[in-house]
Amino acid sequence: MRVVIQRVSHAEVKVSGEISGEIDYGLLILLGICHADSEEDIDWLVNKIYQLRIFGDDAGVMNLSIQDIAGSFLVISQFTLHASTKKGNRPSYIKAAPAALAIPLYEKFLDKLNSVSGLRVEKGIFGADMKVSLINDGPVTIIMDSKNKE
Repeated sequence: MRVVIQRVSHAEVKVSGEISGEIDYGLLILLGICHADSEEDIDWLVNKIYQLRIFGDDAGVMNLSIQDIAGSFLVISQFTLHASTKKGNRPSYIKAAPAALAIPLYEKFLDKLNSVSGLRVEKGIFGADMKVSLINDGPVTIIMDSKNKE
């Protein structure tokens, strides 16, 4: 699993002009699922994300986690995170998991994030044409891949 995590002061996702998920201070997580992903990847990523200290303390140092600031999550599925651009100019998405595999893992990721954190977890609609808006706070953007833990 591959994620792009953005610290935001506001983020929302719209589908067909309607807001399907919206948060204020917290983390926008773009989640890409590949064929080889499993619940082990979910467990590692959720625990890492939940404990990630990327929010400023009173001295302005990134020393607080989302649990410390009681923030929220907005999770958006994004198969394009597994795009391969090695050949030609048209990306290949062959590494991205098909919906039959990706949807259950996406739902398990959301459930695990909710149960571990106890914080509000908003989401987009899997496979929909989504319009994501955000105010990146910092800016702080972190890329993580469960296949590159070292």
